[in-house]
Amino acid sequence: MKKCVDAPALSWWQLSLIGVGCIIGTGFFLGSSIAIQKSGPSVLIAFFLAAVGTYIVFNAMARMTVEYPERGSFRTFAKKAYGKSAGFGAGWIFWTSEMLIMGSQLTALAIFTQVWFPSLPLWLLATVYAVIGLTIILLGVDDFERVENIFGLIKVAAIIMFIIIGSLALFGVLEVKKESVMEQQGLGTYFEKGTIGLWTALIYAFYTFGGIEVMGLMATELKDKGDAPKSGKLMLIALAVMYKVSIGFVLLLVSWKEISIDESPFLTALNDYNLPYIPHVFNGMLIVAGFSTMVAALYGVTTMIVTLSKDGDAPKAFSKKGRLDVPVPALVLTAGGLIASIVISLIFPEKMYEYITTAAGLMLLYTWLLILLSFVKLMKKNMWDWMKISLGGVLILLAVSGTLFDETSRPGLYVSLLFLIIIGSTAWLRNLKKSDVV
Repeated sequence: MKKCVDAPALSWWQLSLIGVGCIIGTGFFLGSSIAIQKSGPSVLIAFFLAAVGTYIVFNAMARMTVEYPERGSFRTFAKKAYGKSAGFGAGWIFWTSEMLIMGSQLTALAIFTQVWFPSLPLWLLATVYAVIGLTIILLGVDDFERVENIFGLIKVAAIIMFIIIGSLALFGVLEVKKESVMEQQGLGTYFEKGTIGLWTALIYAFYTFGGIEVMGLMATELKDKGDAPKSGKLMLIALAVMYKVSIGFVLLLVSWKEISIDESPFLTALNDYNLPYIPHVFNGMLIVAGFSTMVAALYGVTTMIVTLSKDGDAPKAFSKKGRLDVPVPALVLTAGGLIASIVISLIFPEKMYEYITTAAGLMLLYTWLLILLSFVKLMKKNMWDWMKISLGGVLILLAVSGTLFDETSRPGLYVSLLFLIIIGSTAWLRNLKKSDVV
């Protein structure tokens, strides 16, 4: 989930392309390894279900954008549907999810870099990337935003490059050193991790589609607001195909049992072939792409806290700008989130990425669930709409509840629930104070 370049008067296909660049990130390039570990080859089903659920959420958000073409997207919809407290909660849930996603990206960057510098600790590499990212935001991101579309192309190019290499290996052009788990044991191993494995993997498959909220925010810039649903349909079909084909090649090129969260699954697959430079080039592409999304996320969380401040949902101090026309208090708060991520990586170096990614994915899905609930309240619905919204809600709840069945996912669930309690309690206290004033 990333903040992309503002582009007024967008056509539907431009928004689709921007969406692809916004969504593809370290959640897919590294987070997919967790999904594969949890479910084995049946991860392909998890990605299909996540794509269906993601489309339902985006379609609901796009239709509300057509009906209520106002800035603020899901925050505005929640406020219209359930009052100011819901708008307050939607904003802070989104901000929290962005903070966690940013920490997840930071950790992923450190993991990618350890491929080249294995002796350097995770927290040190994360600190280096955090300092560089904060410096860019402090000095201004105008020049960086001009090349962000190029970084989007790099992400797509990385996936296409892997698919091409996988095709060459599949058709015997490249020497295959190891058989895939399917070739070794047959399709009977497809559900080797069972239904529970598929269930626990669903949250990480959903996480790879994080970013549709940003498309919702940008849909107000469309030339024709009615094209919003069409733009999301094309984008999600393209993403679902790229995701499933590339993950399918990973499973064909290497046993899923060799996949580790300490390395991108795509690099693991490439390492089994006599390609002396390609894995390093691919890893470099992942770092460049991951860094661009991390800086964009830094900008996004800083901008969000300023917006909340201006709307009266955060202290006014966070919207004050310093000499460099940068909201320093908001940036300091963002830096605090980065420091917290680095401290966690110091304490839990082995499980850091999984813990923070789980919590980020859950906070993201809480935002999506609120989008569906807003649709139920604001829009006229036929039977088909009710079926789609119900299916989307069930898929989201399945993804959330799946974390209960995995020991390493459970801490992320507890963290996300703690954030919900804090945000909900704050909203209740705000209402209570307003009632006392009245």
